Amino acid sequence: MINGAHLLLFSRDAERDRAFLRDVLGFESVDAGGGWLIFGLPPAELATHPTDADPTCQLYLMCDDIAVTIGELQDQGVEITRTVSNEGWGLLTAFRLPSGAEIGLYEPKHPRPGT
Repeated sequence: MINGAHLLLFSRDAERDRAFLRDVLGFESVDAGGGWLIFGLPPAELATHPTDADPTCQLYLMCDDIAVTIGELQDQGVEITRTVSNEGWGLLTAFRLPSGAEIGLYEPKHPRPGT
């Protein structure tokens, strides 16, 4: 029934964020027409967490080694916006896109589907 997911990133500087996704993170893309790039993403997973606050949705990119990934991002001038925290289920931090938006980054320590 479901064969994928399509994430939307709303940006105040879409061109710079697209360049970041392409040039810094190395995501491949296709031009859907008029320069509108659609980026391929690595395999994904979805978790539902309970909350007493307003429902929301968050994006975290995953990596195998958070220290190495942070170093690679910093070598390219990327701002790391949070100190790495150990949440038990994984190591968590975040980085800033050129538009100022923040994307989470984590090294999972939990079992992963399909692995």
